[in-house]
Amino acid sequence: MDSWPVNWEALDALIIDFAKSENLIEDSSPPSSPSLTSSYHSRLIIRQIRRSLEVGNIDAAIDILRVHAPFVLEDHRLLFRLQKLKFIELLRKGTRDDRIFAIDYLRKSLAPCALNAYPEAYEEFKHVLLAFIYDKDDQTSPVANEWAEKRRYEIAGLVSSVLRAHFHAYNPIFSMALRYLMSIHKVFCFRQGIVSPISYLTERLLLEERDFPALPPESLYEAQVFDEVDIQALAHAVELTRQGAIDSLRFAKGDLFQAFQNEICRMRLDDAMLDELVREYCVYRGIVEPGMQTSSEPLKVNPPESGCCSSLDSSIDVDHSTAKHSNSETSATTDLSSMQGIDVELRFASELTNNLEDCSPSGSHQSESSSLLRNRSKGAGERSKRKRWRGRHDDLDFISGVHFNRDGKQEVSTTISKGVECTSAEDKYEIVLQMKELASRGMAAEVVEEISTLDPDFFVQNPVLLFQLKQVEFLKLVGLGDHSGALRVACSHLGPLAARDPNLLKPLKETLLSLLRPNEEALVTGLPLHALATSLQVAFGKRLGIEEPQLMRIMRATLHTHAEWFKLQMCKDRFESLLRIDSLKENNTPVLTSLATSKSNIDSCSLGSSQATISSTTGVSDDSSSPNQASSQDAICDENAILKVMEFLALPRADAIHLLAQYNGNAETVIQQIFA
Repeated sequence: MDSWPVNWEALDALIIDFAKSENLIEDSSPPSSPSLTSSYHSRLIIRQIRRSLEVGNIDAAIDILRVHAPFVLEDHRLLFRLQKLKFIELLRKGTRDDRIFAIDYLRKSLAPCALNAYPEAYEEFKHVLLAFIYDKDDQTSPVANEWAEKRRYEIAGLVSSVLRAHFHAYNPIFSMALRYLMSIHKVFCFRQGIVSPISYLTERLLLEERDFPALPPESLYEAQVFDEVDIQALAHAVELTRQGAIDSLRFAKGDLFQAFQNEICRMRLDDAMLDELVREYCVYRGIVEPGMQTSSEPLKVNPPESGCCSSLDSSIDVDHSTAKHSNSETSATTDLSSMQGIDVELRFASELTNNLEDCSPSGSHQSESSSLLRNRSKGAGERSKRKRWRGRHDDLDFISGVHFNRDGKQEVSTTISKGVECTSAEDKYEIVLQMKELASRGMAAEVVEEISTLDPDFFVQNPVLLFQLKQVEFLKLVGLGDHSGALRVACSHLGPLAARDPNLLKPLKETLLSLLRPNEEALVTGLPLHALATSLQVAFGKRLGIEEPQLMRIMRATLHTHAEWFKLQMCKDRFESLLRIDSLKENNTPVLTSLATSKSNIDSCSLGSSQATISSTTGVSDDSSSPNQASSQDAICDENAILKVMEFLALPRADAIHLLAQYNGNAETVIQQIFA
């Protein structure tokens, strides 16, 4: 089963918006929405409050709340939790003065608040008094949980959830979409019993812990009726119990999409790792300049040595162990090697340049690659459009830098021409970006000429890419009315390539049909040139030792499992438009062959890049069979029966449908059989 094609242009737009929203790049143009600026400042306030609570500085957090969010301190339920935590932190200091101050604080603040907070508060107040007797290091004491530092993070998460919903300070769309896609990916792989090819990334990036859910106002605790469709959609989208989904909807006053955003933002990402993934992607795509230096110690994230990152159907042992994560500030282990200040551009070819033999290119070798190197000045306009990465400077005291070491596994084909081999790492990187730019403009003939000069064997090993580029050249000539030139291209290149690969015969016939309808706008404007340019960038970059960014691997894998997951659920994702997931899947290929089922395309275009190819061992149907399966089961089960079984048996949608199919769609019979 092939990986889902990704609309990289749509992803570029989401990532640029993310970088602007988080103030990660220096850019004078405003974000796509004016509210993003105020949202950023609100997130900074929330982040500072969270950190103050996580380090036990309760007074600092309360001071910030008093200025920016006094409503939190007016809620006695939240105030009591904050004061109880402050009491514990005073005792934790262990000095005689702090102990005296804790007794005074207990008498004047904590006890009065406990009387009005919530029904269980006074019992909790009496229980926390045991902290006077039991030491903080006593793990068997009845107040060990109160002493535990994880309580700081629980309260920090709870306050963050309340503030985020109040200020509508949600994470940028890309960040929320990534959380959602990775959570579905992990659930899908677990339920299907397959190994994720990106587990070494997702287990680090998506943390196990979630923020505590916000407390609905007491006035909202009266009975409210919500649509069962909304309850089940929310519960299964973000892995909540039915009651948890109801509470979330109650807090959002019945707004399903606000409740969904509240729950998605409760999922925690390692911010340092996310920033580095985004930066790596932006440098690779030519969005930002590659020369920004990191000011903190780099952290290494290596793929597993077994090489399982290429596809899910690789022969790998299944590991069902659950990774234990701490929060984003403490999960990273610091690499104390002397790698501080490494330039980003060196990441892509540091091992490459170390392994290259010392060579002094002759005049002939220089002339082979000189045309493109001379044209580097022509690309100055494109380079001037790139932004400068500034990083999360507000976070430098709290978040360590992350560096993705590919463990020296980059390999360079020994058949690369010596002119390219002797080119510097920076020049190679610029060459790949220029090839991508030429391809995206439809300058196929120029691309083929330049690459063939630099690396004569590249298109021998990538015939499908050559076929697609020659398709573009053919169609441009047809659009210009040069039918003779178009036929020469077809006879010289398209025909021989199709003769060697039968999978290319059908797209060749469709291409030749364009001779009957020569329309320049339809032929050239409608071409998926950006998709072709990205495929070329990945393939040619890998030939030069430039690995594709980790984020591309994550998006391929998670978009594929998202599609497969909702194929199992036999319904449409109600939240994919909100998170722009539908736009990420748009990949129109009206003329060029995508060869989604062609093995030659997988071998030639992927060039070893990490394709998220998932082959389910539990019978996930392919695209050709799933519509028939869905229609036959939908004929047996109606939506009300499905929802009823999901509600009463707390089952996922797919399981409910399969059970109903066994009992002719009768929900009552299914429930009786289960309880019998």
